[in-house]
Amino acid sequence: MCGITGIFSFQNEALSFKTKVENAVAKLHNRGPENSGTYFHNHVALGHTRLAIIDVTNAASQPFNDNSGRYTIIFNGEFFNFKEHREELLKKGIQLKSQSDTEVLLYLYITEGASFLEKINGFFAFAIYDKEEETLFVARDRFGVKPLVYYKDDEQFIFASEIKALLEYGINKELDETSLYQYLQLNYIPAPNSIFKNVCKLKPGNFLKIKGGNIEQKEYYKIPIHSETEIKKFNINYDDAKNKIHELLDNSVKLRMISDVPLGAFLSGGIDSSIVTALASRYTDKLKTFSIGYKDEPLFDETRYARLVANKLKTEHTEFILTNDDLFSVLFNVLDYTDEPFADSSALALNILSKQTRKHVTVALSGDGADELFGGYNKHCAEYRIRNAGITENFIKFSEPSYQLFPQSRNSKFTNTIRQLDRFAKGMNLSDSERYWNWCGFASEKEIDKLFLLNQKENYSERKKNILKYISQTKGLNDVLYTDMHLVLQNDMLVKVDMMSMENSLEVRTPFLDFNLVNYVFSLPSEFKVDKSFGKKILQDTFRNILPEEIYHRNKHGFEVPLLKWFRNELKSLIFDELLEEKFITQQNIFNPTEISLLKNKLLSNNPGDAAARIWALAVFQYWWKKYFV
Repeated sequence: MCGITGIFSFQNEALSFKTKVENAVAKLHNRGPENSGTYFHNHVALGHTRLAIIDVTNAASQPFNDNSGRYTIIFNGEFFNFKEHREELLKKGIQLKSQSDTEVLLYLYITEGASFLEKINGFFAFAIYDKEEETLFVARDRFGVKPLVYYKDDEQFIFASEIKALLEYGINKELDETSLYQYLQLNYIPAPNSIFKNVCKLKPGNFLKIKGGNIEQKEYYKIPIHSETEIKKFNINYDDAKNKIHELLDNSVKLRMISDVPLGAFLSGGIDSSIVTALASRYTDKLKTFSIGYKDEPLFDETRYARLVANKLKTEHTEFILTNDDLFSVLFNVLDYTDEPFADSSALALNILSKQTRKHVTVALSGDGADELFGGYNKHCAEYRIRNAGITENFIKFSEPSYQLFPQSRNSKFTNTIRQLDRFAKGMNLSDSERYWNWCGFASEKEIDKLFLLNQKENYSERKKNILKYISQTKGLNDVLYTDMHLVLQNDMLVKVDMMSMENSLEVRTPFLDFNLVNYVFSLPSEFKVDKSFGKKILQDTFRNILPEEIYHRNKHGFEVPLLKWFRNELKSLIFDELLEEKFITQQNIFNPTEISLLKNKLLSNNPGDAAARIWALAVFQYWWKKYFV
């Protein structure tokens, strides 16, 4: 796992950017703390910083040149099936000087061109420069596991693994107001946009080819989507589907066990990480597993279930028991590392898990992707119930006014139940697409309109329409899962994992995101995955015999950082006297001071509702704003 950056100047010699490239590489140090390098030729400069996983020798250091010196690659990621292609290259008489996947990837490009991307099973962002043709080829993996951001204007094309590296080139910093509007709803900014105008995220499954001032973008992969009518014609039997899922996921885990450094697995105690751990334990004598517990938040503590799985599988298990003070201790470190506003507060816990895990291993397997792929969120079952509403659902709908009489929050079982019932009832009165959007967000458009002084409706509406274009098209819940794969997974879950793991120089691998598995699962009927009772049906049934029965049929627990407590105590001065102080808000001229005041009052009331979550999103943005614009 590594960090990459580079510039293609349409006017100036690359060496004139030497200091900027080196500074950009330095900003990516956490992604690759072991060594770094740069490359300069005519108008192109490349930089790389390395975390060695496969072939840890200097022979695999980057930037990496082919034998002729014509081609140079910088690569961030893993190419898991590289060995089979390495053998093919050797049979063709190609002389290889390392044991790395990087070299195999480079020669596949040299011999096959862009079509070689179809052969890669892994996650990646890379750039290949051809100095003879003076072209730059830049690509990102199918699902967006690894990041790639870029800036372009009439004079240059610049790219990097992180925005903080882009800024070292002195690019223009201009707030994208539409992105901010989206962020205030979702807590993150969907690709291809970023918080800065002219800074884009290369969309997953896409590549760019730059020659002179011309930039060509093409899509080489997209998840196949089928209507329920088409899927029925496939005539897939449920038991056959279970067997195929078992085979594909087992192959994926086995492939992702390849490593020349210590490897382990995150084990939360949930279904997804437990399945990955069970399969991985077959391929190593003593798998190391890691979980976190919450001493001060017993509602969210699942270490008991993780322990059950670890004991059954006989893994070498380590628990990190966190207090609220532990979470608070990494708060500012996380905020400082984040390049654009990102308000998923569970990043704090993941940061600590990554930091502690890195003390034992360099690579960790995770269960990320399973919820979006198989329908594991509470909203998926809720969506099924609304689309197949009966007496119970209609009773909840007509009881909506009564929910306003009770406090709502995520911090206790009772108040969270009331919150969920209220969201469900409101959702029944919306269209499929509006309900999806509402359930993805933490604030409604009406609420943001009151808060936001800037009018971004035209650009916002177009972006929203593009995100929701598949909702209701498949006549089943696969449309929701498909949209989750592109919105929630790519822009929230994978961003969070990448940021928090790489800040701690830990590589995280995601077996559920093997494209062979993803393609197959989207050929299955949605009723194989979700019904009125629970989600991930076929996934649970497939692996039921290898996991403890206790981890099944229990409520899914996300993790909630104790924001309300912090805002009323440790963070009160920062929020009220600095980040959301009235004079600062007025001078900033982005938010309505009256609405900010109402939110702060609600936070301190006996019924704070969602005020803590909304103020957290505002505080994260304000902290970011002060870092970049004040």
